[in-house]
Amino acid sequence: MALGLKCFRMVHPTFRNYLAASIRPVSEVTLKTVHERQHGHRQYMAYSAVPVRHFATKKAKAKGKGQSQTRVNINAALVEDIINLEEVNEEMKSVIEALKDNFNKTLNIRTSPGSLDKIAVVTADGKLALNQISQISMKSPQLILVNMASFPECTAAAIKAIRESGMNLNPEVEGTLIRVPIPQVTREHREMLVKLAKQNTNKAKDSLRKVRTNSMNKLKKSKDTVSEDTIRLIEKQISQMADDTVAELDRHLAVKTKELLG
Repeated sequence: MALGLKCFRMVHPTFRNYLAASIRPVSEVTLKTVHERQHGHRQYMAYSAVPVRHFATKKAKAKGKGQSQTRVNINAALVEDIINLEEVNEEMKSVIEALKDNFNKTLNIRTSPGSLDKIAVVTADGKLALNQISQISMKSPQLILVNMASFPECTAAAIKAIRESGMNLNPEVEGTLIRVPIPQVTREHREMLVKLAKQNTNKAKDSLRKVRTNSMNKLKKSKDTVSEDTIRLIEKQISQMADDTVAELDRHLAVKTKELLG
């Protein structure tokens, strides 16, 4: 045994590496040369192999960016027996139009009588627009009058709705006449309007999500009679339409923000 070990030590280092590797799997050990001499020979010691993880380079990661995904363009007439894509498209467009209308009527640097028209007032008959229960007029560039003579019982509710409209308005009441001083255009007022614009945009996106969800639910009802490939294509088309609508909402928000901040 001792003679065998002595002979093994005298074997050429390269051959010893080969023998060591044949005893244990290469994945489990690596051989490292210790730069010391013992009896005129180099020593080779076994160490546990450390797995090496190769990370993607920035250049490799960049390859996937900027590459547009293939867009779907389904002929709505071909799938109308499954889902009405034109109707879905109209519902999504209505979300955009509602936001634009909201921006134009309620988010202006200079508050106008039209800004108060759609303020929702809680009444005994439910929520009603302010212009349905009052007469709104501009007395001066600094003052709007809201006449509640036709619905005096709603005066308190109207004041509350105006104050909580998010337009930084502080109404004053004289009997059934509500006086609404127009706030000065300050930096704080502009930033408040921008914040309100973002809130309204998020609400529009919530409405859009409902349209998308309802469309997907309708589509699921056809899964037993329509191929999976067709369902996936229609789902992709609806998601694509929703993504385009979100981009349009964000574009209108960016334009409005720039307008409000000046």
